[in-house]
Amino acid sequence: MVKRRLLGRQFYNNPPLTDKMVSVAKSMLNVKLPTLFIDLLKIQNGGYTKGYAYPMTVKTTWADNHVPLSELFGIVTDKAIETAHNILESAYMIEEWGLSEKQVLLTGDGHWFITLDYRQSEIPSVRWIDVECDQDIHIADNFDEFLNGLVSEDIYAD
Repeated sequence: MVKRRLLGRQFYNNPPLTDKMVSVAKSMLNVKLPTLFIDLLKIQNGGYTKGYAYPMTVKTTWADNHVPLSELFGIVTDKAIETAHNILESAYMIEEWGLSEKQVLLTGDGHWFITLDYRQSEIPSVRWIDVECDQDIHIADNFDEFLNGLVSEDIYAD
C-alpha cells in the first residue's frame, strides 16, 4: 500500500493506469515491475512529484548528499499519446544514451537517470547513472527502500 501521495502536478496527461497497461509494460520490458511502483502509478500515472530527494552517502554529479526525484515516469501504451514520462521509452533511451541493458528508466533528462536495475537480479535495485561523467552508483537495494527513503527536497535548499 502506498502510504503517501508522492506525485504532484501532472502536465503530461498520462491516462489512468490499467491492469492491461501493466501487463503490456511487463511484456515489452520483459521484467516484473515492483508492486509498490505499480501501486504508486495507479494513484497517478507519472508526472512531477511534490519535490523529493533521496539522501546519498556517496557524492554524485548532482550533489554531494542527495539525488533528485522531481518527476517519475509512468506507463503509456497508446502510441497516439506523446509524453516525456514513459518507462516504455527505456529501450530507446538506453540505446540512444549508450546505457547498459536490463534497466527501466524511472526519471532523468538524458544526461542522468535513476533506474530500476535488473542486471544482477529479477528484483531490481535502484541506481543513479550519469552518462556524461560515467557514474553508475547504487542508490537502494529495491524500489520499496528507495520510496521509503525519500525526503523533501527542501532540506537540501541553500
